[in-house]
Amino acid sequence: MSELVLESGKRVRRVRPSHRSWTAARQRAFLGALGESCNVKLAARKAGVSTSQAYVRRAQDAGFRAGWDRALATGYAQLEMVMLERALHGVEKTVIARDGSKTVMREYSDRVGLALLRMHRENARFADESVDDVEWQEARDRIVGRLQRLRDQDGIETKAAADPISLIGWALARR
Repeated sequence: MSELVLESGKRVRRVRPSHRSWTAARQRAFLGALGESCNVKLAARKAGVSTSQAYVRRAQDAGFRAGWDRALATGYAQLEMVMLERALHGVEKTVIARDGSKTVMREYSDRVGLALLRMHRENARFADESVDDVEWQEARDRIVGRLQRLRDQDGIETKAAADPISLIGWALARR
């Protein structure tokens, strides 16, 4: 597979990627391995690139950086699910007595369970809270008021100045 390269700002030529080039396949392999392991060194090895190349690409390519972040988020979510499974259902352990008899038992980690509870206490609290119509309307009015003040500062006056939709459109176009 080859790609087009602009040379000296004038000529376009087709070149083959070198063994060090980041191809789409290498990027997929790296991000897939990173999502499975959360380990940059291992992911780089699986993709056939160096760890430093991966960090340089992350610094220079926003799309790759976003993929990197998504891969890590996926990996950590999987790890959390495994830990939650272990905390809820335990881990089977085989205990061998001095007489050679084997007993299978389940061991539960209270520390893992407590750590997971601490991590999600805030999320559980927010899930139980609901926003009533009055609170929603107050928040909406505050946002619209701020947008109107910004619009007034820019000296823009239109008949639709009080219309929230036109204010939002104006604010987005202003960015």
